[in-house]
Amino acid sequence: MSHHVIAEIKVYPFGTSSASVSEYVKAVVKVVQKTRGITYQVTPMATIVEGPMEKVLELLKKVHEIPFQMGVNRVLTSMVIDDRRDKEITMQSKVKAVS
Repeated sequence: MSHHVIAEIKVYPFGTSSASVSEYVKAVVKVVQKTRGITYQVTPMATIVEGPMEKVLELLKKVHEIPFQMGVNRVLTSMVIDDRRDKEITMQSKVKAVS
């Protein structure tokens, strides 16, 4: 079994012509959806992904580039990684633990 992590990803495009960033979020989510070996959940404030560390970091590099490809000149991307090695965790197990 491959070691999985859970990560929260946020991509912030700066200098857009509108206060809305939904078109950028949609483009990011499309890339996340196409990534094999990644489980994801879109939330109102971030996208949560689960998968092998290497795939998660590779995905981060891809989604960071999306606003640039859409004409934005400045992008801030943040990621928070939950890497627990004493037992297997999933998005569902974390939610269940606090429910």
